[in-house]
Amino acid sequence: MISLLVSFFFFFIGMVMFFVSLFFLMNKYIYMLEWNIISLNSVDIYMLFMFDWMSLLFMSFVLFISSMVLIYSFDYMKEDLSFNRFIMLILLFVFSMLLMIMSPNLISILLGWDGLGLISYCLVAYYQNIKSYNAAMLTVLMNRFGDTGLMMSLSIMYYMGSWNLMLYNWVDFLVIMLVCLAAFTKSAQIPFSSWLPAAMAAPTPISSLVHSSTLVTAGVYLVIRFNDLLMMSGLNELILILSVLTMFMAGVSANWEYDLKKIIALSTLSQLGLMMAILSLGGVKLAYLHLLTHAMFKALLFMCAGVIIHSMKNFQDIRFMGSMVYIMPYTMMCFNVANLSLMGMPFLAGFYSKDLILEQLMFMGESLIIMFLFYISIGLTVSYTLRMFLYSLFMEMKMSSCFSLKDENFYMNFSMIFMLIMSVISGKFLYSLMFFNINFIVLPKMLKLMVLFFSFLGLMIGLFIFYLNFYFCNHLMILKNFFNKMWFLFDLFYNMLGLIFSFSGKLYILNEKMWGEYMYMNILLKMKYFVKNVDYFYINSFKLIMFIYFYVLFVILLFYI
Repeated sequence: MISLLVSFFFFFIGMVMFFVSLFFLMNKYIYMLEWNIISLNSVDIYMLFMFDWMSLLFMSFVLFISSMVLIYSFDYMKEDLSFNRFIMLILLFVFSMLLMIMSPNLISILLGWDGLGLISYCLVAYYQNIKSYNAAMLTVLMNRFGDTGLMMSLSIMYYMGSWNLMLYNWVDFLVIMLVCLAAFTKSAQIPFSSWLPAAMAAPTPISSLVHSSTLVTAGVYLVIRFNDLLMMSGLNELILILSVLTMFMAGVSANWEYDLKKIIALSTLSQLGLMMAILSLGGVKLAYLHLLTHAMFKALLFMCAGVIIHSMKNFQDIRFMGSMVYIMPYTMMCFNVANLSLMGMPFLAGFYSKDLILEQLMFMGESLIIMFLFYISIGLTVSYTLRMFLYSLFMEMKMSSCFSLKDENFYMNFSMIFMLIMSVISGKFLYSLMFFNINFIVLPKMLKLMVLFFSFLGLMIGLFIFYLNFYFCNHLMILKNFFNKMWFLFDLFYNMLGLIFSFSGKLYILNEKMWGEYMYMNILLKMKYFVKNVDYFYINSFKLIMFIYFYVLFVILLFYI
């Protein structure tokens, strides 16, 4: 019952924050709360919190989705023996995200950022098997690589007198490059994309929370906040190329994947590439609008996938599904509405952000290759969504009748109906709020119809890949391996991590187990005739050596100071 009480509290606080954000948006208010933690000579360490319409609106969405996930988890995880630990990890996860959202200061951003990385490690390894451990290690090491960039930017800004990065008009190029590196690893852009599908080893409610509004969106939100500095640094062209390649790679890989959760995870990666691409072109409000609308239908997608997997006794292969609309009509209705919103079906939430992004792209004078990759990625979104339609609705059920396929989970259905409503209405509502004074976008008829053309092309590609896999699956193993492993990014980083671990192991053996312990133990063994108790002598001699070492070091420091 604790999870239900916490979810109602989150829901209430989220609604209050939502109406306060509307008030701040209409009146253009910004409140800043500053707390001086410690002062050492000329160095002041501040905790700075900034409350404006953008941070309050995002926090309200995070709290709303978290409340629905907690209600959903009450039914989904009810048989789990560590349910209280699961709830506490979710609360810490949400708290870390809220701390990161309202912080323009690199110190407090780093606290929330590291909290997200550490707790995501605990959540991915929640089921405590070898697959979970490997996925959690890959996740935390990849994210730690970006955290190192954030800490290095923190140390570089030390000489500038303040860590409040948002208050600067100009900073060093290296600082922006390191912040972008941190954002790229957290949002899983190329070449750091391999951890995102691997993180599907976490429980499905965690996937719903992570892929909608918390972990993977932290990097996008960081770039939204510091977009002015990014545009001045000249890194935007590089970010545009990498993010568009990420969007294309994720769309292609999702068309050759059979794991239901991994397909949805790759669609998240594709949408993150879309957000980062439009951010690199200066479309801050467009990326923020798509971030919020995407959070709604992606959380609903994972909730529906959780109900399907829960009812199919943890089977996730879409080839076993089929005719599920007769068995669980409510879940499949929610699933298909979320899929249509992901495709950009008119008048659903995803349409208002994706269509506006593509039409705005026409005015920015980008190259033909960038335009083609943008539009073909939109077509690939339609393609893998159609694959899920065909496998889940129109194929024959290949599961045994002993599995309890049902649609009667009250708490799951209760949380999903709220997400369904938001997946339908949130796009138009947020669009009207954020762009109430936008100019009309006037395009020629051919450019206007280009979105429909590429969507129809994606429809054809989806049908082609479906029948290609269905009839020629044994003859396409090389192609499937190339796309399933995300252009061999898995092999690249697994081999790299293996090389790093083997190198560190050799260094450990060289430094710790050869000359140090080998020489010292030889001396002790030679002195065993003079000393009765070798262990006692070993311990006390080690203490003596350490005491002399620190004493000499202290004297040297005093001399130089």
